[in-house]
Amino acid sequence: MQAVIFDQPGGAEKLRIGEWETPQPDKHEILIKVAATALNRADILQREGKYPPPKGSSPILGLEVSGEVVETGSEAKRWKQGDLVFGLIPGGGYAQYAVIHEDMAMPVPDSLSLAEAAAIPEVSLTAYQALSWLAYFKKGEKLLIHAGASGVGTAAIQLAREMGAGKIIVTASASKHPLCLELGANLAIDYQNQDFEKVVNEQTDGKGVDVIIDFIAAPYFNSNINCLGMDGRLVLLAILGGVKVEELNLLKLLSKRLQITASTLRSRSLEYQIQLTKDFSAFALPLFEKGILKPVVDSMYSWKEVADAHTYMESNQNSGKIVLVIKEN
Repeated sequence: MQAVIFDQPGGAEKLRIGEWETPQPDKHEILIKVAATALNRADILQREGKYPPPKGSSPILGLEVSGEVVETGSEAKRWKQGDLVFGLIPGGGYAQYAVIHEDMAMPVPDSLSLAEAAAIPEVSLTAYQALSWLAYFKKGEKLLIHAGASGVGTAAIQLAREMGAGKIIVTASASKHPLCLELGANLAIDYQNQDFEKVVNEQTDGKGVDVIIDFIAAPYFNSNINCLGMDGRLVLLAILGGVKVEELNLLKLLSKRLQITASTLRSRSLEYQIQLTKDFSAFALPLFEKGILKPVVDSMYSWKEVADAHTYMESNQNSGKIVLVIKEN
């Protein structure tokens, strides 16, 4: 098969389409003829040599796929040839064929194209995990989502809306505020020109929010702590802004009974990911089918333009997902 490969770590210009051995499904896996995949920050880090794939997984980039089932493993019973599926994988999405465990695959909703479905798995499962499994988010609670126009951010806004959030506040650049508000955010803060800590506390009468979903880490850490109310929960999903906090008052954690959870999804066990996929599917797939939840696609690139797609993601201009179309119509 053909796949996007690179001979040595480096910039986007290192990416090229070349020959690679077609994967064979294990007994509980299915082989998918890939229609589309989507870009994630992990792809860029892996391309740069900073984020190796989990042991035993494909070294090819790509954490999510959509496409047609063309072969099933000897004990795989859930799917048959011709079924249209999408799902999260540990690697291998930037290719004509990819394997996925049968229980990690989800049926493509009739309301969505294969390209749109490819924009769902990584960001939506990450957002659902953060809200439901890690933050124990409850109806009526107030939420602050940083990077609200990112892939995970746009997914989290919609999921929190459907979970009955009392108030959804996001940070994003001013040009991306209309999208966040359209998706269900109640307030958008321009992080470049506003002090989000001040705005959040003004908007909550000093009581703070119940949950914060953050990707920035160190530069936001103290402000996040100051934005949380009693029994507040901070979920840290990335460290885009840095890893070291210069000064921290631990008393605030005790006095407000705060919980801080950090998580990545790619390194989780298969069993964990399967259960997460099942829970997410039960909650979200009917909503996608009805058009209540929607994948937010910023742009679509042919996989022949993969270097341009990576460069665009690195420019931080996108709102929502960047989809890479593998199977040309």
